[in-house]
Amino acid sequence: MRTTRRLRLLAATGTAVAALALTACQDGTGTKDEGAAGSATTTSTAATPKASEGADGTSTGTGTGTSTGAGTSTGAGTSTDGGKSTRTPADTTTATAKKPGGGQDDASADRVLCNGSNTAVKVQSLSRPLNHMLITVTNTGSKLCDLTYFPVLRFDEMQWAPQGAKETQPQAVTTLAPGESGYAGVLLSAADGSGDGGTTGHRLTVAFQGMTPNSSGGASALPSLPAKGVYYDSSLQVTYWQQNRADALDW
Repeated sequence: MRTTRRLRLLAATGTAVAALALTACQDGTGTKDEGAAGSATTTSTAATPKASEGADGTSTGTGTGTSTGAGTSTGAGTSTDGGKSTRTPADTTTATAKKPGGGQDDASADRVLCNGSNTAVKVQSLSRPLNHMLITVTNTGSKLCDLTYFPVLRFDEMQWAPQGAKETQPQAVTTLAPGESGYAGVLLSAADGSGDGGTTGHRLTVAFQGMTPNSSGGASALPSLPAKGVYYDSSLQVTYWQQNRADALDW
């Protein structure tokens, strides 16, 4: 009887020890504890650089590249949560093409200086006024041309040039439309013979001035003179360019 009870006690003790060993193994030594969930899912999220985000949910990037999402990308710039990216250029300066004449809206591109390359020049000896000659310049070009100041005259190899009579200076520059003519009068010699160094010229050069006095206005002209030549002396003088023939002779 005692032997039987001892055997039952030993069996119960062995069962309890086995249960304790199994519990220890499940809690910490490799047997997975099933827990409340039937399976565990592990999620790994890679850290990505974030652009600065404003209170309205719009993030602004400064790099170069393309944006992802449903929208389209036009380059580096501002991206929104909707997936659209709009490029904002760093430099928004707009270059403005300037018009000729320093950007002024004028007709400077349609006018030039009158000179020997765009005019026809003719000289004519006159009986009245006495000892006078008339210079006629006709615009043969396609643009307006300006006759500035007065013609610079040189007979043959003369070493001086007559000055313009100040009292004949017009209020405005003489401007010729295509086909129009301008005029200058020339006093060749003193009527009373008081001039010095009288001589006869056989070749005449007419030079044109630029926008400043005594500057070059371009090509000179070589108009034909009468076969007998033109007599002149130290009284030689010329008018400023005139719009009208009468103004060139009435002095």
